[in-house]
Parts: sequence; structure tokens; C-alpha cells
Amino acid sequence: MRRSLRGITLSDRWFNRLVIGAVTLGFVLLVAVGFVATSTILENQAQTRWVNHTYRVQRAIGRYRGLTERAEAVRRGLLLRSDAGFYQTFYQTTAEIEPALADLRRQTADNPRQRQNVAYASALSRRHLFLLNRSIKMLRDNKRDAAIASFNVDEAWPLIREIRRVGASMTAEEDRLLAIRNAEQRASLARFYITLGVAGVLLVLVGAGSLWIIIHYTRDLARSRDELRRLNADLEGAVFERTADLQRANDEIQRFAYIVSHDLRSPLVNVMGFTAELESGAQRLSAMIDRVEAKAPELADQDAKVAAREDFPEAIRFIRASTEKMDRLINAILRLSREGRRTINPEKLDMGALFRSVADALRHTIDERDVDLSIEPRLPHIVSDRLAVEQIVGNIVENAIKYMVPGRRGRIEVRGRIEGARAIFEIADNGRGIEPRDHERIFDLFRRSGQQDQPGEGIGLAHTRALAYRLGGTISVESELARGATFRINLPVAFTGEQKASI
Repeated sequence: MRRSLRGITLSDRWFNRLVIGAVTLGFVLLVAVGFVATSTILENQAQTRWVNHTYRVQRAIGRYRGLTERAEAVRRGLLLRSDAGFYQTFYQTTAEIEPALADLRRQTADNPRQRQNVAYASALSRRHLFLLNRSIKMLRDNKRDAAIASFNVDEAWPLIREIRRVGASMTAEEDRLLAIRNAEQRASLARFYITLGVAGVLLVLVGAGSLWIIIHYTRDLARSRDELRRLNADLEGAVFERTADLQRANDEIQRFAYIVSHDLRSPLVNVMGFTAELESGAQRLSAMIDRVEAKAPELADQDAKVAAREDFPEAIRFIRASTEKMDRLINAILRLSREGRRTINPEKLDMGALFRSVADALRHTIDERDVDLSIEPRLPHIVSDRLAVEQIVGNIVENAIKYMVPGRRGRIEVRGRIEGARAIFEIADNGRGIEPRDHERIFDLFRRSGQQDQPGEGIGLAHTRALAYRLGGTISVESELARGATFRINLPVAFTGEQKASI
């Protein structure tokens, strides 16, 4: 199919590539914008930290200068008037100078120039504190005149001026760094906004292009829908005619099914009746053996006892199980022929018990052909039609037994599992196998594969797959010639079709 976008004709493949390319481009742009935005934000956060660091350094410089000048002012106040409060303030202030210098040293550890300034300021402070402490000691020793004379000639005032100069130099250095960092932060924000703007424009263009493509694609779909509606209208008449033909064929099949099932039912009733007679006779025979064994043990033959007590009852059970199954099938065919269609009756099925009942019905054949049949202990339970599932399972297991390799011990394994809302049952054997070219052919009506040495008309697997389809499932096979086969039955865990769906 080809699509036209304003005179440009595109194949579905190229159209899909165009749409995927547009979506991919939009996604790549979003990722790129996110990456750039994240990088810019991280960079801005780092720059903000440096700006804050500069402010902290400036505060530390101001604190150091303030403490130094306060200590000098307190000394002068004590020289003028002795006051206990001045002494307390002096000692508190001088005790804070060294921690303030340590904080300033730590804050400027990343800047070699500031480290030199801090080292110089530390030396100035040590000399200044020496002079201050000397004056205070004289005052404490009541040598005020000597303290005043020393104050008039010492170098405290030049030291204060030098400390101010060093502090101003350090502040100027931090102002220079602050200006640089603020400029970098503004540049980073500008790049961020430019990136957002460019990305926004590109996203708008991609979005507009995608919208344009989608609108034209939607118009093509609308035209295709209209064309399909017209074709459907033409098909309705043909479907009606074919449906009438199928209905006539179905009526013929129903009449044929009624005749066949009616003819089969009469001998089946006889078999069931004689089975009851055999069961009654076997009971009487067993009772007679018991009496003979009690009164004349030497007359009771061991083979006769085994036959009367084990072989006859077991054979009768197999016959009864098989006739009951056949009766159910004939009843189902009769209902089909009478009603025209059989309704699906979903019920909860214990698949392990169902497989075991199928195995019991086939026990005579299983033992006769020396086959080991193993059923997984915990098969999934499903909700489906019992009769249909029994027919599906019975047909596949019976085929597996029928097509074993002569002279080799047969093996059949039944497995099951749940996958989502589906139940998968596998019936694997080590029989003859099926050629890959026949994997689908065996499900065709009246078609068989391989050596035709077993009775059958090629109806079973076709009917089995039809039943599976009606139950919302499928049947497939994996096999190689001479390497056995695995039939896989895929059914819904719970039948969700219409309750009036027919089989």
C-alpha cells in the first residue's frame, strides 16, 4: 500500500520510517535538553557554592579585623579608666582572635595569594597581641604611668594600620573573585536559556511535522475505511449465498449423523447389556470358585481363580469404561443431529483426573502395546467443555499409542503449565514421529501421513483441531521422523466465548 502526502507518494515502509524517525528525533531532543539542563544546573550550583564561599571569606575577614580593632580600643579604654568590665571584654576579644584567624586560614586554603595574606596577618596579630598583653599586665600591676608611657612609644598603631591594609587587600581579592564568579554564573544561565529556546523551537518543529504526517495519515485511513466499507457491502450478498450453501450441506451432515448414530446405538445397547450379564456371571463364577476353594481346594485351579477374581472384573471394567465413553459420543452426535448445534457447557475440569480417565479407558491397549504413560501430578485446572476436551485428549493419546515403534517400549508423557491466561498441555511420545512437511497435513480432513498400517479414516485430528478452535484454543505438533512427536494443546484457562457457541 502507498500513501500520498501532498503529492508525495510513500510506501508503508518509508512512511513508518518517517514517523519513527520523527518520534526518535523528538525523543533525542528531549534527552539532549535534559542533559544540557542538568549539566547547566550542576554547573550553576557549583558556581553558587563558590559565590557563597566568597561571602563567607569576606565575613571572616571582617570578623578578624573587627576583633583586632576592638582589642585595641579596649586597651585604650583601660589606659584611660580602670574598669572590671573592660578587662572581661579584653580577655574575651583576644581569645577570639586566634580562632578567627584559624577560620580565615581554612576558608582561604584554596587561594595561594590569600594564604600568604593570612600568614602575614597572623604574624601581625601575634606582635599586636604581645603589645596588648604587656600593657594589660602593667595595668594589673598598678603601673599605669609605665603602661601609658609604653603605649605612647610602642608600634601598636602602625600594626593596626598594616592589619587594616592586609584586610582591605584580602577583601579586594575576594571582590575580584566574586565578580568573576558572578559573571560565570550569568553566562551559565544565559547558555541554559539559549539551550531551552533552541530546544523548544526544534520540538515545536518536530511536533508540527509529526502532526502534519499524522493528519494526512488519518485522512488516508478514513479513505481506506470507506473503501473497505464498500467492499464489505459487496461481500454481504456473496456471504449470504455461501451461508445458504453451507446450511444445506450442514443439514445433510446432520441427517447422515443421525442415521449413523442411530445404527451404532443398537449394537452398543447390546454390548452394554451383555456387559452387565458378563459382570453378573463373573460375580457368580467368583462365588462358585470361592465355594469350591472352601470345600475342595485341590479342584480350584490357580489360573481359574485369577481369571474369575481379577481378569474378568478388570476386562469388564475396561469394556464398561469404553462403552460408556462411546455412549457419550453417540449421545453427543444424536444431540447434534436433533438440535443442529450443541451448546458449549463450561465447567471446572481437573485435567489430571480427565487424563487419568482417558488412560483408564485405553488401559487395555496401553498394556497390550507395552507403553508407559506418565501424567504430571499437578496439571492446571481449566474451565471448558468436558466432552470436547475429552475428545481432544482421547484422540491424541490414542494416536500416540497407536503409532508406537514395534519392538521398542513406548513412552508417553503428559505435561501442563499456565502461561498468562492460557493453559498449555503437551503430550509427548517416542513413537514413529511425523515428517515436517506433514505437520499441517495431518490436521486436514481424511488426510493421514506415514505408513498406513493402522485403522482409521483421517477424521480424528481434523475433528480435534476443530474442537480446539471452538473452545478458543489451538493444537500444534513438533516432530521429526523416528524421533517421536509432541502435540501441544493451547486452551484458555477459562472459556470466555458465547455460551451458545456451537461445536
